[in-house]
Amino acid sequence: MDIAAYVDRWRTSPFGCLTDSPWTVTQAAEAHVAAAIAGLTAPYVVNGEVAIHASATVEAGAVVKAPAIIGPRCFVAAGAYLRGGTFLDEDCIVGPGAELKTSFMFKGSKLAHLNFVGDSILGAGVNIEAGAIVANYRNELEDKAIRIVADGRIIETGVDKFGALLGDGARVGANAVIAPGAVIARSARVPRLSLVDQYPR
Repeated sequence: MDIAAYVDRWRTSPFGCLTDSPWTVTQAAEAHVAAAIAGLTAPYVVNGEVAIHASATVEAGAVVKAPAIIGPRCFVAAGAYLRGGTFLDEDCIVGPGAELKTSFMFKGSKLAHLNFVGDSILGAGVNIEAGAIVANYRNELEDKAIRIVADGRIIETGVDKFGALLGDGARVGANAVIAPGAVIARSARVPRLSLVDQYPR
């Protein structure tokens, strides 16, 4: 599955040389983000394995665990929690009480507040309203392996944790839940209070 088919900025990002599946990329997010940090220069300020652009704002009370890249004009609110290898492209927002884990966010994407997004790739202009969740683990199943339905076939990912690939411009309404292993089309609209579960039955 070609990430660039869903996310235009993938090819010009620090990860553009990666042609792996999205779930393979997120599994190795920490290594990929750490490698990208090694190539950054001013106006990024690098402290250990956390790189924050000089134009970005990280409020007091936010927790940003290495490795992480926070790009130009990004805003990370008090109470936000970033961990497990995270990348914010530019003009991204992670609001108060939002947790971003092992994920990549592209230009202008937003987590409003009180969100969890795990092991995912969010294209440019993705907006996730308050309380919406992108789950990354099949806690309810005995077999935790993530399976994805794409083009009429079932893909065995070989991983136990993967949230979603959300195409550019996708919108997720408040208190919606995207179950693990979802592929959301560009400009898709996920209604408030809805469940998106693409697990093959």
